[in-house]
Amino acid sequence: MFDALTWVVSLTALALAAWCGHAAYRDEPTKDWHFIGMAVVTVLALAQLVVGIVRLAQGDKPDGGTTIFVAYLIGAACAVPAVAFMSLTERTRWGSATVAAGAVVLAVLEVRLWDVWGGGHA
Repeated sequence: MFDALTWVVSLTALALAAWCGHAAYRDEPTKDWHFIGMAVVTVLALAQLVVGIVRLAQGDKPDGGTTIFVAYLIGAACAVPAVAFMSLTERTRWGSATVAAGAVVLAVLEVRLWDVWGGGHA
């Protein structure tokens, strides 16, 4: 997989988690700026989805299996949009906490994607 993109997605997801976690700590719901951050992280995850599919189409194979790899790619692309929607329905600090948790989940999915691909040695 493309290691630099995996790192960028992971680090931006963790930054989003810290930002929304801080908002939850301050008893604030998600605000417009948080949704812009979520959009940036989502675009990066979608770019990774495209890169992953292109690599598979070019004949590259993940060490951990194609089905698992594609499932993690799709899960990573859906993680932040899912919690963004949930935070819209929960307009309290818990909406911010949900986004923070979802962003941490995305960072963990990124590590798993990297591992399934072959630890970056493909």
